[in-house]
Amino acid sequence: MRILIIEDDSRIADFLQRGLNSEGNHCVVANDGDSGLQLAKGGDFDLVLLDLMLPGMHGLEVCQQIRMRKIEVPVIMLTGMDKPDDIIAGLRMGADDYLTKPFLFDELRARIQAVTRRSSNAASQDHILKAGVLEFDRKSLRFSVDGKELDMTAKELALIELLMSSPGTIFSRERILSNVWGINMDPLTNVVEVYIAKLRKKIDAGSDRSLIETVRGLGYRLARA
Repeated sequence: MRILIIEDDSRIADFLQRGLNSEGNHCVVANDGDSGLQLAKGGDFDLVLLDLMLPGMHGLEVCQQIRMRKIEVPVIMLTGMDKPDDIIAGLRMGADDYLTKPFLFDELRARIQAVTRRSSNAASQDHILKAGVLEFDRKSLRFSVDGKELDMTAKELALIELLMSSPGTIFSRERILSNVWGINMDPLTNVVEVYIAKLRKKIDAGSDRSLIETVRGLGYRLARA
């Protein structure tokens, strides 16, 4: 995999490059925002690791410019800016994930696997995801239950897509937070429970059995058809 690292701290850039290259990747490093954007525009990269506080062009603008040019490469932001507003701004600019420094290399590897897997799925010609009576068109973002189209918010679609990606698989709250919200939120937050309740209300349509099952102490899963 070809990875573009846009990072001005030479120690971090070297750490990332050595670690990722040792696993068979080919990494290219840019130490400022302007050169990073030029490489992203001209290079055939599979992933971009992007710092925010960069010389020249800020990382948020780099990400925005990448998306404005319809470059669909997955972008993971790596930064010490960990305030919720910073994280939200990064995701709104088009980042696929956001990892705050310091971080474990194993966690970065897991995030890379997740975003590249999602990117691969999105690029697949099979853009229709089906699970029992549920159907989700990834291109048009249309979701239906037993042929009836439902109005869904972006987060509801992201959550149901995750559950539909592997019916019967238990997804922990932490995994849902990471995949749907893209950040390490406070584990005491009840946002997952709130959105699970919203989904159930919409997709169960008064049924006495929910399609989304709670596995006590472990998480949630979509019932197999």
